[in-house]
Amino acid sequence: MPSSLQVIKPMSFMRQRSARAKAPSPPVCPAAAAGASLPAELLRHHTHAVAPEQCCSAAVQAIDAPLEAVWSVVRRFDRPHEYKKFLKSCHVILGDGRVGTLREVAVVSGLPAGTSTERLEILDDESHVIGFSVVGGDHRLRNYRSVTTLAASGGGGTVVVESYVVDVPPGNTEEETRAFVDTIVKCNLQSLAQISRKNNTSSVRD
Repeated sequence: MPSSLQVIKPMSFMRQRSARAKAPSPPVCPAAAAGASLPAELLRHHTHAVAPEQCCSAAVQAIDAPLEAVWSVVRRFDRPHEYKKFLKSCHVILGDGRVGTLREVAVVSGLPAGTSTERLEILDDESHVIGFSVVGGDHRLRNYRSVTTLAASGGGGTVVVESYVVDVPPGNTEEETRAFVDTIVKCNLQSLAQISRKNNTSSVRD
């Protein structure tokens, strides 16, 4: 079954007003709006507080492979380049793979970046959630935060949702930033689908 991917654009969010204060409701990258039937405990991970001069988005990828087969690839914080094709290498500079671990990834040539230093913020093997933040590096994606959740779908497949929030670089618009990051996320998830299906097929044959 071919994989299907949807990129989700953020909604316009209503601002709650009161006589005493004017505070915006926390923006939500609406993963569920694309038809992903996520349980509440997973959907909450895709609720991001988006500050001025930031943007957010999310993508949903259906994968024809069991959840554990997909998770075995996604959870490897030390090996993101196995499916993220815009990365050429990864080096763990601090930690042992648990929350707080720092990695430095090298970006392939042709992109406006050289390296990125990233911190593991969430790793939940029971709920199948992983998240990281960018804390340094030679690139323009400042204050980038990403969360990826996995959920089993009908027929033994997996639904992957990845959402992010990031600063809009000076000189760029929200639309330009979102289009750039969405392209990378979409390519990564499509690559993840291909690798997961291949790994699962090899495992079944063995």
